[in-house]
Amino acid sequence: MRTVTLGNTGITVPQNAFGALPIQRVSEAEAVKLLREAYHGGMRFFDTARAYSDSEEKVGAAFGEGSLPDGDTIRNHVYIATKTAAKTPEDFWKDLETSLRNLKTDHVDIYQFHMVDRCWRPGDGSGMYECMQEAKAQGKIRHIGVTAHKIKVAMECVESGLYETMQFPFSYLSSEQELELVKSCKEHNVGFIAMKGLAGGLINRADAAMAFTQQFDNVLPIWGIQRESELADWLAYFESGDAAMTKDLRTFIDGEKEELSGEFCRGCGYCLPCPVGIKINNCARMSLMIRRAPSDAWLTEEWQENMKQIENCLECRQCVSRCPYSLDTPELLKRNYEDYKKVLAGEISVK
Repeated sequence: MRTVTLGNTGITVPQNAFGALPIQRVSEAEAVKLLREAYHGGMRFFDTARAYSDSEEKVGAAFGEGSLPDGDTIRNHVYIATKTAAKTPEDFWKDLETSLRNLKTDHVDIYQFHMVDRCWRPGDGSGMYECMQEAKAQGKIRHIGVTAHKIKVAMECVESGLYETMQFPFSYLSSEQELELVKSCKEHNVGFIAMKGLAGGLINRADAAMAFTQQFDNVLPIWGIQRESELADWLAYFESGDAAMTKDLRTFIDGEKEELSGEFCRGCGYCLPCPVGIKINNCARMSLMIRRAPSDAWLTEEWQENMKQIENCLECRQCVSRCPYSLDTPELLKRNYEDYKKVLAGEISVK
């Protein structure tokens, strides 16, 4: 399949990569199997983060010693990106050393500031960008990247000329502003890494997601993968080739965008934790999930209890202040809960 080069990094890989956030939810044996299957199937770029609990350790276990029959390691044949959410130089160095140890490597190919709310710059008094420069000088990282969810911050980072890659949510549900961000990355020769290509589970057709992404020759999608069936969907493109944007797919995508226009929760989870334990990132989009995924999984006693927690909302609006999409989350929770109760009562059918 086609390849993509990430800006001026020189990193050229198939336009089909592995997002390792979901592997924190499976056993190490399952994760190692998935990661190695991804490599042998053709994937060469793997993205993880310190914030993803034991994801880094699982990547290290999969790609470290003994991962190839001839004594070589998969690590020598792949690119690994990870992230730090540190806000101080002390925490930056602590995170980096932990990541190197977990990943069983002496360097990270792309080290990213994670979910920034500002553009770290040299001389801004924080010392954070200087840490990146020093880590690069020491050979512990190869390239300096950043991830964001706020479009204005992302644009500032790209236009600053300080970052070699930008990671940002991007799918066929993206807005015109997000399309402009991709264009700006191309103009500034900044690699664009697309996360949340399935919009947190709202997009349920791999062919549409891939066809949309492959319209952009500077975008590298990292698909969040937790199951072998999910991996198989993406690996199939190494055999079948590119996903063509057909007239039928365009019609389907246009319909999806119309259905999902307006305010909706992407399920990113940055609103958490909730003071009263509401699972906001799923409860605030329940109306969509029970209609776009097999509904039985969302109508269990467990999820009924989770939704009932909405009754305990304190209206503290901490979730609003954390939301990268500036959603009125308490109002979304209420609307989703009212709809959910009607579904349970049989007043609305989602079958």
